[in-house]
Amino acid sequence: MKVSVTLGSGKVAATVAALLIIIAAAAIFMSGNFMASSEGSQSVGSGVAVLETSMGEVRIELFLEQSPVTAGNFKKLVEEGFYDGTRFHRVIDGFMIQGGDPNSRDVGKIGLWGTGNPGYAIKDEFVEGLSNVRGTISMANSGPNSGGSQFFINVADNTNLDWDKPPLSSRHPVFGRVVGGMDVVDSISRTETTGAPYDRPVEDVVVTRAYME
Repeated sequence: MKVSVTLGSGKVAATVAALLIIIAAAAIFMSGNFMASSEGSQSVGSGVAVLETSMGEVRIELFLEQSPVTAGNFKKLVEEGFYDGTRFHRVIDGFMIQGGDPNSRDVGKIGLWGTGNPGYAIKDEFVEGLSNVRGTISMANSGPNSGGSQFFINVADNTNLDWDKPPLSSRHPVFGRVVGGMDVVDSISRTETTGAPYDRPVEDVVVTRAYME
């Protein structure tokens, strides 16, 4: 059965206007839901680690897709609270700042600062195109496949630390980059230190809290 309805021109215009309003409202609602869903999916596992330090906040984008082993290990340690209370135990102006040693929580173990690890080592993960340039975070190690928790942030282009560039004697895998708080990193690098060979900050620079965004 076909039903036909005849309306006056005024009623037709009003009906069309009402329909357009309903369609527009529905479109806005759907768009809002889509945006909320999209933003939510982007924020899950965003790969950004935040280091709250005694000198300010540093935000680090982890290269989880390019360096799943190294970046994934750092992310796991952050989520476990491993870095909370650790110090930047080695700082060299114009070069890098180094942290991540669990021994650095304890002043009584100052002689062991720089030797600590999480109780295991991970395999070196070298990725073509990732270089130790200013603002990148890289694994500290004592030789091949010896990295664990210690890391450093480059405050200069230190490509001599790359696995594929001369002198090839010091190879450190890059697994992220600073995306916020590089001024804090620079300030830490310029803090007064004891000088070589330990280069320890005279005043403690502490990672008070580390977490994933």
